[in-house]
Amino acid sequence: MSSVRRRMANLANSVCLKHSVSLWFPHQSPAAHRSSSIGFRTFHRSYVVSSSSFSNENREFVIVGGGNAAGYAARTFVEHGMADGRLAIVSKEAHAPYERPALTKGYLFPLDKKPARLPGFHTCVGSGGERQTPDWYKENGIEMFYEDLVSNIDIEKQTLTTNSGKLLKYGSLIVATGCTASRLPEKIGGNLPGVHYIRDVADADALISSLEKAKKVVVVGGGYIGMEVAAAAIGWNLDTTIVFPENYLLQRLFTPSLARRYEEFYQQNGVKFLKGASIKNLEAGVDGRVTYVKLDDGSTIEADTVIIGIGAKPAVSPFERVGLESSVGGIQVDGLFRTRVPGIFAVGDVAAFPLKMYNRIARVEHVDHARRSAQHCVKALLSAQTDIYDYLPSFYSRVFEYEGSPRKIWWQFFGDNVGETIEIGNFDPKIATFWIDSGKLKGVLLESGSPEEFQLLPKLARSQPLVDKAKLQNASSVEEALEIAGSSL
Repeated sequence: MSSVRRRMANLANSVCLKHSVSLWFPHQSPAAHRSSSIGFRTFHRSYVVSSSSFSNENREFVIVGGGNAAGYAARTFVEHGMADGRLAIVSKEAHAPYERPALTKGYLFPLDKKPARLPGFHTCVGSGGERQTPDWYKENGIEMFYEDLVSNIDIEKQTLTTNSGKLLKYGSLIVATGCTASRLPEKIGGNLPGVHYIRDVADADALISSLEKAKKVVVVGGGYIGMEVAAAAIGWNLDTTIVFPENYLLQRLFTPSLARRYEEFYQQNGVKFLKGASIKNLEAGVDGRVTYVKLDDGSTIEADTVIIGIGAKPAVSPFERVGLESSVGGIQVDGLFRTRVPGIFAVGDVAAFPLKMYNRIARVEHVDHARRSAQHCVKALLSAQTDIYDYLPSFYSRVFEYEGSPRKIWWQFFGDNVGETIEIGNFDPKIATFWIDSGKLKGVLLESGSPEEFQLLPKLARSQPLVDKAKLQNASSVEEALEIAGSSL
């Protein structure tokens, strides 16, 4: 659409949709919602504000956030023919939305081992979709605001204010702000030069600059980030130590036995572990750069580069008034990602949503959920879809994938890690762990599976079949165990 045509469309939109909001209230049923809606389920506010007051031409739909969820939401608007001249995205990032998992995987590969770089991993290539470069957004009439953080929302006037002073108008608002990295306090050295956190490309670029000069790397945290960054550091041939307070790696998912397999593999590749250890402070040298990590027991570890991977916090500010969820954090939404404020939605990492199949409220920090929640939300917003989001939790990691690595690690998990576990295989290369509760298969993790085997996992986890536990325990191989589990479907 030409700029003239777009302005004409925007003028038309201003008559009927610019000051509109989704007609949903918590006490209404979906049927009531449908019957009382007009057009795209909107009604008109009485505010009359000069269009020239606003910085955005596209005001019908606004997405706040520039990560995975924003990219997949944008694609869904385009697929429904509702983006051109209607959709604006405001992001604190300098880049169009990209597949964030790459930042702790391929992006950190050594420079001589084909690291990932933009525009190679813009959304939606992670799911086999089109690469949505900045030009893609222009071609589809999507208005982009880069490197600008939303600092205030006026719910009554349906406006957003950014750090740069822009005033943005919205009809329907999607909050896709994701998370921010949990940080060590400044008073114990959390902001020293040489201390890194990874949430965006700028963070990863700064870390790479340190890795190019580094000799001794300390990774704080034994979760996904810690495991992935440590694997990358080994690719740079650096002295690497992982420090974490738990007794074994990835304690929120792995069993002790499974964690031991991965720890042994990391150790064989040169990674050292300090388990059950907590950070007292980070110490700087005469140049002000980090030089030591001091532990609670008084011992120290020499380090010229420290990466902190101790979790993340939902980026709810400045949307607290929209309604927060106290138990898991984040912005509370229903099964269509509607908040308690009409016309405002939240998706991805920041959304606390009903996990239908397990009947509990959850907040999931995972790329698969970011993609699916964004698509589900936009479809519900633009159509008569009232199907409740029915998400199957899944997690994965891929490490040691750079050229020259003796072995690539790739595992996937689906379901719920509750109940007793059965482990099959010797990590040579395959190993599988099954979680069984009251005779039902609740979750399954597989390392180094074939495409067909990985495709079986979500079917098992969603069906939760009754399995013959004794037969499963006696399986002589991962392949046989999966065959036994699959025959229960």
